Amino acid sequence: MSGIRIPRRGLAALGLGLAGLSQRAMAQPADWPTKPVHLIVAFAPGGATDVLARLLAERLQAVLGQPVVVENRAGAAGIIGTEAAARAAPDGYTLLQGTISTHAMNVPLYGAKLSYDPVRDFAPIARTSTGYNLLVVHPGVPARSVGELIALAKAKPGSLAYGSGGNGTSTHLAAEMFKTMAGVDLLHVPFRSTAPAATALTAGEIQVMFDTSVSSLPLVREGRLRALAVTAPKRMASQPDLPTVAETLPGFEMGTWNGLYAPAGTPAAILERVDAAARAALQDPGLVARYAALGTDVFYANGRDFDAFLKAEIDRWTRVVRDARITMD
Repeated sequence: MSGIRIPRRGLAALGLGLAGLSQRAMAQPADWPTKPVHLIVAFAPGGATDVLARLLAERLQAVLGQPVVVENRAGAAGIIGTEAAARAAPDGYTLLQGTISTHAMNVPLYGAKLSYDPVRDFAPIARTSTGYNLLVVHPGVPARSVGELIALAKAKPGSLAYGSGGNGTSTHLAAEMFKTMAGVDLLHVPFRSTAPAATALTAGEIQVMFDTSVSSLPLVREGRLRALAVTAPKRMASQPDLPTVAETLPGFEMGTWNGLYAPAGTPAAILERVDAAARAALQDPGLVARYAALGTDVFYANGRDFDAFLKAEIDRWTRVVRDARITMD
């Protein structure tokens, strides 16, 4: 503590000052990290969030000089794992791969029942990626376009089942938006993550899914699924022949994103260290190429910009959920 000057303002002030300095000294070790860092993924292994997190963790580990261990805590649309991250010690050794579902969509969907506050309980570190979903069907479904799928659904209301990565996820809300805008009735079958939902789709147990490109593109390329459209505002450069949903339903768009968070109260010095590591990792050509192959773009934004973006996303999805009358019933 040498070199720190403490003003003489009475014993009470002295005690508070020493306590504060002591806490900061313990919270900001100069040699952080000295042990493995855990990166919580609030979804099951093999899903989009998990795959992207593991690719990023490899690069973060190389920069930080300590293992970055991905820890899957799936369930309840990402609420279980996200709550665990919010309640973790703010020492930099627990991070979270946050998503559009965990930090934006869950707010209007669960309201006061949500066990964490995505703004109050977390310190945003960096946004890391952006992407879109694909509207995919089992090859046995007799529809080769969005228009044909809508016609089929209207001819047989409730006969087509769509899968999702869980209630409140982007794969759920995309389908609910589609139902509302197309005026069709589809049966919702939620799973713990996109990976088991995609497995059920390839097996023919469900017929339709607005899957993440990370999960579905490899299956489309293998011929195990048929892609009808992408939820982006314009066609993908890597899939120029794949139309957008908006070409049939004007105004339809569903983007996804991921980013790094730490529990609120994590020292600024540690947040800056992780941000620098993330920025370096996202500039790695190998990572950029791997993300691109999965239909996802690297998208870096620092903590301040990420925080502003999140607040805008919460406002946007609150309006979408309200206007579309989407509920968790």
